[in-house]
Amino acid sequence: MAGHIQDRWYKTTKGPNGKPLKVKTERYGTGMRYRARYVAPDGTERSKSFPDKQKRLAETWLTQIAADLARGQYVDPTAGKVTFREFATQWLASQTTDPSTIINMELRFRLHAFPYIGSRSMSAFQPGHIRAWARALKDSGMAASYQRTVFANVSAVFGAAVDDGIIARNPCRVGSVRAPKLDPRKIKPWTRDRVLAVRAGLPDAYATTVDVGAGCGLRQGEIFGLAVDEVDFVGGVVHVVRQVKLVGAQMVFAPPKGAKLRDVPLPDVVSDALSAHITRRPPLEVTLPWKTPDGPPVTATLLFYSRERKALNRNYFNMYLWKPALVSAGVIPERSAGERFRPSREHGMHALRHYYASVLLDAGESVKALAEYLGHADPGFTLRTYTHLLPNSQDRARKAIDQAFQQRQDDAA
Repeated sequence: MAGHIQDRWYKTTKGPNGKPLKVKTERYGTGMRYRARYVAPDGTERSKSFPDKQKRLAETWLTQIAADLARGQYVDPTAGKVTFREFATQWLASQTTDPSTIINMELRFRLHAFPYIGSRSMSAFQPGHIRAWARALKDSGMAASYQRTVFANVSAVFGAAVDDGIIARNPCRVGSVRAPKLDPRKIKPWTRDRVLAVRAGLPDAYATTVDVGAGCGLRQGEIFGLAVDEVDFVGGVVHVVRQVKLVGAQMVFAPPKGAKLRDVPLPDVVSDALSAHITRRPPLEVTLPWKTPDGPPVTATLLFYSRERKALNRNYFNMYLWKPALVSAGVIPERSAGERFRPSREHGMHALRHYYASVLLDAGESVKALAEYLGHADPGFTLRTYTHLLPNSQDRARKAIDQAFQQRQDDAA
């Protein structure tokens, strides 16, 4: 048994005959009688008090402490008194991931976690508290995908607390707690007519962004960060090496998502559109900090830029250019005076990537190649996202037979 148990109602002294004698202390009959004491891994002494007639309970507690120490599962009973807000704030400050990711996590905690669970001590959490909070997320009306992101961020904080020995288990990872489920909606790619209609609704200076998105599958930030010297018109390749990101309110240059640099085929139709765009609107040198607002300045000769001759800000572009184009194409209704546009997350510029993927899969391109072109680190993610767009075996059988018989007829002729 680790440590020892002190009886604070009695003390041992030397009797008249020199033998140990048990006598009452000044505390006899008042307060907690037993104090179980042990030395924690950090070298400090820890203790817990127990009332009269519960010495066996104190012994059991010390035995459990000894077992946890031996298994490496010891949790400091006092460490868990820190609140979720305090620990999450400390955890965020120690993160070394992308700055914009940290800013977004801080926003999610501040809006969707701290008001509900921020003041509770880490050691006081039970699965029921997490279930109640998850229900509040669901009732808030936010998108299921965003609920899952918030839930994952909170679970990561509890996971770190387990690693740090603050708590014994992650209450988000127990059997009775379920992460928010995604809506069972499959991606429905735009039609060619819709792509062209949205393109026609954009000002001439920005219409070619649609060609790059739908014809090369680049993300919005990658389109905004595309420089003229990264377009190989002769070799028919686009080198994706940069994106424009927002870190808080500050625009920066950064590597593509996941730092995955890649080469994407440049179709002739996109090459011609870019050549015409360059003739109308020559590329512009733009300087932004690299990765963080205080990062080193980097200059790129951008193909797309604002009327103020700066890098494109996604918030401005989406609100004042993209959504009006969606209205003109009949994708979303016109907004009333003083009101906001109807939410249209599924019709953002990312829809152009989905269109690109659907065209390549329909043409028989492999999932592995598509994943490379899209910049996905895992082809399995690409397959899960677009599996319903793959031509089925019946379609392939019909096409194979049709091609075989057509070839036979051509030979006979």
